[in-house]
Amino acid sequence: MTFFAKDIMVTEFDTIHEDEPVEKAIQMILNGKLRKTGHKTISLIVIDDFNHLAGVITMFDILYHLRPSFLNYGINGEEMQWSGQVGKLIDDIKGKRVKQVMSEHVMGASPDEHLMVLLDRMIKNKFRRLPVLQDHKPVGIVYIADVYYYLFSDTQKK
Repeated sequence: MTFFAKDIMVTEFDTIHEDEPVEKAIQMILNGKLRKTGHKTISLIVIDDFNHLAGVITMFDILYHLRPSFLNYGINGEEMQWSGQVGKLIDDIKGKRVKQVMSEHVMGASPDEHLMVLLDRMIKNKFRRLPVLQDHKPVGIVYIADVYYYLFSDTQKK
């Protein structure tokens, strides 16, 4: 069985410009597409003014930046009085721009890379997705869940 990125990549994916408000990204992720493997998309490809890959914004990125920054310094948040704070934190994150919250240093793949090369890159780096790029522009996404599906699905011929 030989698969390349172009054989398993999802070509219908949502993008968002890096200058859009995070609130728009939140709504797009909430209404994410269900892929044929049954998995819901929980990330968006972030593009710049030239439609080049600028980064990725995920549900995790948004939730990470929702937390108060003092939690990053090892302060235990259990003692914090959270009453009335969560709404303010949500308003604050919605007011930010995608480029303030996204993951910038994103590794990509080319359409002609073999599935095992992609799998190795994803496992070593704990990536759940790899944007597939052609001339720095996203043309698809390979998701780890889809790799699993294609490798082990009964519908695949060996």
